[in-house]
Amino acid sequence: MSSAAIDRRHVINTAHRFITAPFIDGAPVQAVSGETVDSINPATGEVIAPVAACDEQDIEVAVASARRAFERGEWSNADPADRKAVLLRFADLLEEHIEELAMLDSIDAGKPITDCRDVDLPDAINTFRWYAEGIDKFFGRVCPTGSGNLGLITREPIGVVAAVLPWNFPMATLSWKAGPALAAGNSLIVKPAELAPFSTLRTAELAAEAGIPAGVFNVVPGLGHVAGRALGRHPGVDAVTFTGSTEVGRHFLRYSADSNLKKVILECGGKSPQIVMADVANRLDAIAEELAGAAFWNMGENCTCGSRILVHASLRDALVERLVAQAATWSVGDPQDPATKIGALIEKAHLDKVMGYIKSGIDDGATLVAGGHRVLEETGGWYVEPTIFTDVRPTMAIAREEIFGPVLSVLTFETEEEAIALANDSEYGLAASVFTRDLDAAHRISRAVRAGTVSVNCYSEGAITTPFGGFKSSGFGGYDKGIEAIDQYTQIKTTWFALS
Repeated sequence: MSSAAIDRRHVINTAHRFITAPFIDGAPVQAVSGETVDSINPATGEVIAPVAACDEQDIEVAVASARRAFERGEWSNADPADRKAVLLRFADLLEEHIEELAMLDSIDAGKPITDCRDVDLPDAINTFRWYAEGIDKFFGRVCPTGSGNLGLITREPIGVVAAVLPWNFPMATLSWKAGPALAAGNSLIVKPAELAPFSTLRTAELAAEAGIPAGVFNVVPGLGHVAGRALGRHPGVDAVTFTGSTEVGRHFLRYSADSNLKKVILECGGKSPQIVMADVANRLDAIAEELAGAAFWNMGENCTCGSRILVHASLRDALVERLVAQAATWSVGDPQDPATKIGALIEKAHLDKVMGYIKSGIDDGATLVAGGHRVLEETGGWYVEPTIFTDVRPTMAIAREEIFGPVLSVLTFETEEEAIALANDSEYGLAASVFTRDLDAAHRISRAVRAGTVSVNCYSEGAITTPFGGFKSSGFGGYDKGIEAIDQYTQIKTTWFALS
């Protein structure tokens, strides 16, 4: 038996690591209804454990706890230096448990263990530390009035924040939302994705151990259309931050309109273009490696997945040849094997959806040049090999719709204007990449492409120092990352003094 299999069995058989109960008011509690949802291992199709399915009653309990904590002021009114110290302890605890948390995400979401341990968890830990360090450097200002009066402009925590997480990056997206929300002094209720709840539930225990007061960090696992909807409609929730599909994002806007007009922060879908200009012919080997990583990393289950390559017609054949060679290096296998680069898709329904898109590409007349098959069926898991289509028309579903799988479409253009038009011919606007040696062209194209993040000569979502959000149907209302994220979990207050 391989060491990877031993490690996986060790974690699976260590029951306390698979926390299945809600975490409310500083401790695990029983869900009111007693209903559960089975969490399935994407690599094997086997049940890991039944997890509590919170409903409206549990949401009432969690919101009441969060509101009491906020009103007590133990966290919301704490000295910034004290909140900073606690969040730094929290980050230290996450680092101490990095192997455990990485394994939980790998087992729960089918993600390669190397990505979880070496990318996701370090990112999450760094995010919490970064926002902790920013707490005592974030303050308001005095407004000059010219009338002898005094205007104070301050930012106050917004109150009770609900964070509804996706399943593709459980720990990373948790940190992007919880870090700034907690740094600003809010109470937090997290609803992890029902398909990947375990690392978030374990993190809640570590938050309490670090000294985050009871009621400030709550976790309510459950189904999106039940627990997520209840959070979105609850009048005691002051803000909802959501990462996920555009369809569900629209639901949260409706929930806000139907309840208390709570603030809604959306980071939704994407269909990111990667533009390859004619002047990079001598760099195609490196560019192909970058493009393949953008398309196939995390099984393509990534909102910024670079799933549309727009290449100058003169370079198409040479680039496609290199992309096919790159696809062959993306090994598909057991997520706990350190050599694996592509793990399992999250669930059977998603596997069927991805395979349906591949079939539609073939039926619509695109040319399949790599992949296109389900693999490793004997494991019981949900694996798809990296897939590349050429001869793709802009009207095809594989060129327009978010597949969320390792499926890459190659389109061509003749002019810069055509490349920009193709890039913007999408309802989405989350991210884009441009590859060119012409600095002027890089500026023109990055300015013209309607996307929240544009990377030049690389694929990147930026760093913790830069805000991350989308245009158009990719979301609005705020940003993950950057100092701007703290802003969105606060509200501005003006206090006016008449000076005698």
